[in-house]
Amino acid sequence: MSVMQKPETIERHTMAVLVDNESGVLARIIGLFSGRGYNIESLTVAEVDHNEHLSRITIVTTGSPMVIEQIKALLTKLVPVHKVVDITVAGPSVERELALIKVRSTGEKRVEALRLNEAFRGRIMDTTLESFVFELTGDPGKIDAFVELMRPLGLVDVARTGVAAIARGPEGM
Repeated sequence: MSVMQKPETIERHTMAVLVDNESGVLARIIGLFSGRGYNIESLTVAEVDHNEHLSRITIVTTGSPMVIEQIKALLTKLVPVHKVVDITVAGPSVERELALIKVRSTGEKRVEALRLNEAFRGRIMDTTLESFVFELTGDPGKIDAFVELMRPLGLVDVARTGVAAIARGPEGM
């Protein structure tokens, strides 16, 4: 008689990692993920404190609760890492992503693409007689939905920045 095991749930987590802004830091963090077979769904990096030479890395990853805890523990142990915050469990947060979406269409499809862009509160960044480049900002799900709606209307290309996230309220990282 075998015992049925409940499959582990896979969760999506967004983490903010404050690191020294120096060469090789990003490679070490990526190596931590790839060396253990963990996937990075989104990755953004930018310097956030020029005087202190600190950068913030925002990582979106998925895994079982045990894997997520292991990732946080491993990140915390890296020498150039100052702080790791799992934004997903820290409380309410804001996530945004920017996308540029190129659509080639004419006639009714062109009119529909413009109508949908307006409904999604996108901006037209470039236009020709045959194509548009739309700029869309919002949560990743909103961008996914817009891209899927543009596919039958002549989607040509998509460029996405990756997720930027911050906790709501008065507290910092």
